[in-house]
Order: sequence, then structure tokens, then C-alpha cells
Amino acid sequence: MVAAANQLVLASKSPQRRAILEALGVSFAVRPSDFSEVSQGEAHGVALANALGKALAVAREAGETVVGVDTVVSLGGRLWGKPADEPQARATLAALSAQTHMVVSGVAVLVEGAAPATATTATAVSFRELDEAMLEWYLRSGEWRERAGAYAIQGAGSALVHSISGDWTNVVGLPVGTLLQLLPGLLLQQSSQQRG
Repeated sequence: MVAAANQLVLASKSPQRRAILEALGVSFAVRPSDFSEVSQGEAHGVALANALGKALAVAREAGETVVGVDTVVSLGGRLWGKPADEPQARATLAALSAQTHMVVSGVAVLVEGAAPATATTATAVSFRELDEAMLEWYLRSGEWRERAGAYAIQGAGSALVHSISGDWTNVVGLPVGTLLQLLPGLLLQQSSQQRG
């Protein structure tokens, strides 16, 4: 748990993560990371290593709070990353069909003068049984591109989901509860800055 500095920096180009922070009224800068992500291993460890790597790769100014986030999809001990093409997206969705998978996010917060603060969170997502027509419908949407697990729960991908257990914002890509656990004063600080 660390206190927020004046400037929040999001080490991500994800529009979903930006949208979540904007919805919270948080002022932040975007500084995408060129960190080469780990893609193999245990889900919590991979997500945490990537989140910390992203944050460390862009941290460079005094007085900043840098947030790195990584989200992975795990089923049966295997990580299902961002598909490279439509056949990979189809294979991913077919594997997740009628199954419950875990969406795991790692969050890392860097503040000058403090040790990195890190945490992970997991949400269980159960898919409907996806027949060929449903697979074709979703693949045509193109929404699977650049999505871990080949779907976006906040968009058309919601039609694939039967139920979830846990933090919905985690599945979107930025677990708000976990972020506030690491930066408990974030929202209050932001509102006082806006009043000032």
C-alpha cells in the first residue's frame, strides 16, 4: 500500500484501461511500455512479472506514480494470450466454450522512494457453449483482436459469457479494487486536485 504522487502514469496503451480510469474521474498520462512480455508460466506469476516489467520500463520522472497492469486468461494450466490471427482466435474460443476459465491481472505501482507495490486478482468466467454459428458471429465482429482470451466482456463478447464470479473490471483489464488497495487515496486525491 503506497500513497499516490501528483502525477499518475499508466504504462499501457489499452483503451479499456484508459476508459476505466476516466470513468473514475482520475487524471493520468499514458506512457505505453515496450517491455517484452512473459508468455509462459503460472498465471499469477506471469501477470505480476509483466505488470512490474511494464511499470519499470516507463518510470523515469520524479513525483510520478506509475501503474503497470497485465491481464492473462488461464484454463487448465494453459495461458490463452492474444491470438495472432482468426484461426488462433477460433481455437481459443472453442477451448473456452462451456468451460470456466480464470482471468488474472497483475497490478504494479511504483512511487519514487518506495518499494514496488504489487498484487494480483482473479475472476472466474464461465462461457456458454459456443456452437459454430456463435463462433462465426463473434469472429466476424473482429473484437477478438488484441484481446487476451480472444474476447472482450464489455463488448459483443458479453454474449459469450454465462456468468462471472469476481471483479468485472478485472475481466475488462484493470481491477479497480486491486488498484485502490495499492493506492487507497487515489480517488480522494484526484477529487481534491480537481477542486483546487
